Amino acid sequence: MSHGCMDYQMTRRRMLGVSSATLLGMPIAQMLARAGETKKATAKHVILFWNGGGMSHIDTWDPKPGRPVAGEFEPIKTSADGVQISSIFPLLAKQMHHAALIRSVQGTNAAHGRASYQLQTSYDENPLILHPGIGSIVNHELDRMGDLPSFITISGQARRAGYLGQQSEAYFVAKPGDRDPYLAFPTGITKTRGDKRLEILARYNQRTARRLGGDEATAVQTANKEAVKLMRSPALKAFELDKESPDTLARYGDSDFGRGALIARKLVETGVRFVQVNRGGFDTHNNNFPAMQNHGDIMDPALASLIEDLAASGKLKETMVIMLSEFGRTPRINNNAGRDHWARVFSCFMAGGGIQGGQVIGESDKDAMDPAERPVKPSDLHATICHAMGIDYSKKLQTKLPGVKLEMIFKEGKPVLELFG
Repeated sequence: MSHGCMDYQMTRRRMLGVSSATLLGMPIAQMLARAGETKKATAKHVILFWNGGGMSHIDTWDPKPGRPVAGEFEPIKTSADGVQISSIFPLLAKQMHHAALIRSVQGTNAAHGRASYQLQTSYDENPLILHPGIGSIVNHELDRMGDLPSFITISGQARRAGYLGQQSEAYFVAKPGDRDPYLAFPTGITKTRGDKRLEILARYNQRTARRLGGDEATAVQTANKEAVKLMRSPALKAFELDKESPDTLARYGDSDFGRGALIARKLVETGVRFVQVNRGGFDTHNNNFPAMQNHGDIMDPALASLIEDLAASGKLKETMVIMLSEFGRTPRINNNAGRDHWARVFSCFMAGGGIQGGQVIGESDKDAMDPAERPVKPSDLHATICHAMGIDYSKKLQTKLPGVKLEMIFKEGKPVLELFG
């Protein structure tokens, strides 16, 4: 209801923005966090868009208009009151009432390999142990919901399962929309003949496993068993796009990213727990602005269509959509019209899975160099995913080292409960 004066219109966003605001002696942000803590987990699926190379936070989710660091893109209004994003996302801007932004992610690594490892596992690299990625953790902790693998990665490899083993690895889709040649018998091989070959292969693998033992033999058996189950499942149609309408394909965009987003939607509708869609090219040391405009042209229709379709079907309530990169880019624009690595503060896009849309958590300072309020650690993001899915993020998991257990999520990680308040 409008009272005709902006001073009396108090939205959720404006309430959160007033850090000193209190109700009955308790800060409002703290009240929302407590409300989020008691909310029942609703997420059953995750779609993670992993943008490799370090995506500029200023040119996407955290514009700084009027500041020397602002760059070439103007901020635009969105469907979320008071929330602005970069002009490279005009279609997504219309869906921001479904989404939330974290603008105060605080990393510790500015090197690609180490940062990517931390953002996808919650841990710093350790030469003694290979930590599982978040997709493998979800795969390990939650029951399978159909014939398809619980964890699927598209257009690139996801982080490995580490000590969780082969059964928690991702199924790899190299190019969205293409049929996997390994899930069909070769030309000229009938189903009867092919099934006979599979029986022979299974017996051979069993004998080999008994003779050699060890993790590798077990991993091969697991992989073969999963492949055979998959090639015989009608759920394989979720990987196909040839029967999608031209209008749907056009809405998502004629690109691998658009097709990947569309297949991700079809996969979660089929029951897949965790889908990771990979895109590179964000290491923009040179010519940052045309590169980011190109990224926006490709990502914008896909993300907007995905969220719109999930919301329309009611599936967004149980599907968490995340876009993340290993770090941000320098606020200072370098001499090559680019931005360099910047881990001290960057942003994360999230929607669905119980998240309250239309809000911003945390804030960077005036030039997006450091968190100004509510720093969020990479491990907090992992704990947030687990919280949304009803996974005990404090649980310890058995490693391959006898008697050695490790926290599933780096022990300092805590859910960002304000997202759910």
